[in-house]
Amino acid sequence: MVLVAEANQVVAPGELLADGDHVLGDNAYKIGTQIFSACIGLLEVDGSRVFVVPLKGGYVPRVGDLVAGRVVDIGLSGWSVDIRAPYPAMLPASATPGPRGPRRRDLSEAFDVGDMVVAEVLAFDRTRDPLLTIKGPSLGKVGTGRVVEISAAKIPRLIGRKGSMISMLKQETGCQITVGQNGVALVWGKSPEEESLAVEAIYMVEREAHTRGLTDRIREMIAKNKGTAQVA
Repeated sequence: MVLVAEANQVVAPGELLADGDHVLGDNAYKIGTQIFSACIGLLEVDGSRVFVVPLKGGYVPRVGDLVAGRVVDIGLSGWSVDIRAPYPAMLPASATPGPRGPRRRDLSEAFDVGDMVVAEVLAFDRTRDPLLTIKGPSLGKVGTGRVVEISAAKIPRLIGRKGSMISMLKQETGCQITVGQNGVALVWGKSPEEESLAVEAIYMVEREAHTRGLTDRIREMIAKNKGTAQVA
């Protein structure tokens, strides 16, 4: 197995990434034994898997994705949720925990327009709008915290290889952070200062996702701002 390009290198469409017995990942294509980039982005290598993280791009839902969205309408049998995709998502009442029957007729008692929810994509095949569910741990209405929206294409960089980046952000800022694959992150901290640090770090990932040494720079930024806040 031979990597022609270096990991975390910016690559262009059609650029040769690897040759040999590699596993083809997202945003790449294979001709014979050679793997090429399908977009402008960062080359990532996870074991034998080769893939590209786009520098730009919208969110296309996939079954199993964790997403955060805002309720924009209430129908007869569920809620329409904006998940920052080209397609409006539907959260059916049947995909929410709780009683059935007449007590569920006023759906606004569960979720009203403007409410933020964390959900999982239950079904989507491009022939119908995405279906969501909140039957699962840590899913449901979001009542507190900060909402941060970034490019969905930068979410893999925010999470990091094997969760390295997001784990570092949680540890260094002391915040709980939930990351949706649709480019929405939710931040909860013990203080507004902690939340602000986490939010700035997330935006820094978005701005500098294509650069090297980003994890160390973000850690230094957090440490510096922590010290400033303590002195103040």
